[in-house]
Amino acid sequence: MSIDFDSDLGKLQRLMAESIAGTTRRNAILGEMQIQAGDTIIDVGCGAGHLLTHLAKAVGNSGVIYGLDPSEAQIEQARKRCSEFINIKYIKRNADESQLKTDSCHSVTSTQALEYVPDVGLALDEITRILKPGGAFVNVSILWDHLKFHGADERLNKKIHEAFRAHCSHQMLPMELPGKLERRGFKNIKDKSLAFIITRRDSNSPARYSEAVMANFALTQGVSQEEVSDWKSQLEKAEQKGRFGFTSFPVLTSAYLS
Repeated sequence: MSIDFDSDLGKLQRLMAESIAGTTRRNAILGEMQIQAGDTIIDVGCGAGHLLTHLAKAVGNSGVIYGLDPSEAQIEQARKRCSEFINIKYIKRNADESQLKTDSCHSVTSTQALEYVPDVGLALDEITRILKPGGAFVNVSILWDHLKFHGADERLNKKIHEAFRAHCSHQMLPMELPGKLERRGFKNIKDKSLAFIITRRDSNSPARYSEAVMANFALTQGVSQEEVSDWKSQLEKAEQKGRFGFTSFPVLTSAYLS
């Protein structure tokens, strides 16, 4: 079972995109992409469109930005966020079926989406098909085995984290991605760590949103409400005592199609 982005968990994901962690990822992606006015770019798994606005400004009205997402709720949020832009088009489809023309995109980007695609190979095949020769692919995915909360009872903490493993299809995609890209003809493949640690549970903290996502998902995996509430309470007490921590390990992977 993976996260349903049409549900309340999707709302939490959108809040996370607006946090400092989301901003950092977008800035890293934009810094890696060599965007020119008039470019055609697709954001695979565009979510609520946080990156789309930046891309639309960069390519100008002579360019085209595609936002692809399988979730109607996410697409609707993106439409609202990006309503002022006339150069954004939306595709409600899975990552392996964009239906764009071959060699039609100057760049392809994706943020924390491909790890949720069951057959990521098919998605990469589609990305390779629609990307122009020499075009850039820039992806951010998380090393989920290294995402961890610190401060709760070890046994309970492990139970919550183990339950969360089922939330996506590929726990360690950044470790697999370079080889998959190389086999599809990509060159100049580079990885950049965007890892961070947080020691506070502030209202707009990625730690607070991640805690809510993990807690809600654990309930769907058979963890009791009592255990989930206890886990959250222990994290709160750990913060009060100055021993709370949250670590996450996003990785930016960039490559160019030869």
